Amino acid sequence: MSSWSRPQDVVEKALAASTADGQVAFVVESSEANLRWAKNSLTTNGAMRSRQVVVVSFVDGGAGMAAGTVARTGNPDVEELVAASEQAARDAGPAEDAVPLVGEAPPGAGDWDADPAETSIGVFRDFAPALGEAFGGARDRDELLFGYAEHAMATTYLGTSTGLRLRHDQPSGRVELNGKSGDMSRSVWSGVGTRDFADVSVAGLVADVQRKLGWSQRRVELPAGRYETLLPPSAVSDLMIYTYWTMEARDADEGRNVYARAGGGNRVGERLAALPLTLRSDPFEPGLEACPFQVVSGSSGSASVFDNGMAAPAVEWISGGVLANLIRPRAWALRTTAPATAAVDNLVLEQPGATASLDEMVAATDRGLLLTTLWYIREVDPQTLLLTGLTRDGVFLVEGGEVTGAVNNFRFNESPVDLLGRITQAGRTERTLPREWNDWFTRAAMPTVRVPDFNMSSVSPAS
Repeated sequence: MSSWSRPQDVVEKALAASTADGQVAFVVESSEANLRWAKNSLTTNGAMRSRQVVVVSFVDGGAGMAAGTVARTGNPDVEELVAASEQAARDAGPAEDAVPLVGEAPPGAGDWDADPAETSIGVFRDFAPALGEAFGGARDRDELLFGYAEHAMATTYLGTSTGLRLRHDQPSGRVELNGKSGDMSRSVWSGVGTRDFADVSVAGLVADVQRKLGWSQRRVELPAGRYETLLPPSAVSDLMIYTYWTMEARDADEGRNVYARAGGGNRVGERLAALPLTLRSDPFEPGLEACPFQVVSGSSGSASVFDNGMAAPAVEWISGGVLANLIRPRAWALRTTAPATAAVDNLVLEQPGATASLDEMVAATDRGLLLTTLWYIREVDPQTLLLTGLTRDGVFLVEGGEVTGAVNNFRFNESPVDLLGRITQAGRTERTLPREWNDWFTRAAMPTVRVPDFNMSSVSPAS
């Protein structure tokens, strides 16, 4: 890749080659390192680099502004890419989300002239030896460790024909650790998200796995039904991410999602949570930093190519239990005289003053279930945001304030929006790794929550 043009130069070359009425060009320079292991042995490790070049051209054919996007990987012919993008715009009809391109630089524009940030296998310099020690301990206990660690660095350079030159470095990392008994009859999970692996404790992950394997030694079969349930931060994040992804103002205004108000309009201003919970995003949230401006290759209900470079500031989606904002591109904001609101690539759920730990919430439970994670989550009904999915890698029975064993897995049916109204306790908020969605979303902080009647709709044979 050293013989390739600098990503900034690719953007400038694309903008210079444009004959369209407007253009956005961006390059994402990525590097990744990973480790994978199975049965207490490292199986693979690797590092890779890649580049994506995206050109969005805007052409006014007389009936209105149209947009055309073309993307290439590697080191493409920039002039050909620009020409293809302009042709795509000419072939497209007028864009319903057309607005003037953004011309004002947002906060956090970054150092345009600096080289891309990179990661390498060296990011695991402390993690890998600690993992080796963990393998030895697991063998001594007749336990098996499986899992992987990944770290990626993506640097985005975005330029526009209106003069914007924006750059953002996005590190992201994750560790998933599965622990199994020697006979493979018991399986548990622990995971963590990280920016740089400096804050990852292998010993802490292994201790969590050990404790859950210990809990799993006793097996209890339970029928389907509604149970008082403690959902740990990972499970809460997977539900809240779905809640967030569906917060499109247009769908709500047109009656197509759970945020639509009966009789017309949306539910902004309506209380959704019984507790004073706040669901928010902030690109400058410590430890969860994300891009503070929009980078969009294709328009949708939650983003517009015309909004490239638009500031994505901190926003409260649910404030003190009340729905406060929905995701709204500028074009839809103008049509509805509502504020334009950009999505941010992180999510935090918190209750002011909540300090209870998971162990303290377990101790306060007379009888109920403690989940580990959820998976295979699918939408059943967008009007209520009814979801279905399965429990995974440890559902535990709590009796008299103590975990007394593991129970069978379940299929659940719940709407996370409805769930917000039934949460009776939220613990302290802590960084977590979503289990289901971490291929797309790793920056989350959530509390453990207590639901008095979580719907385990059927027993699952999954193990």
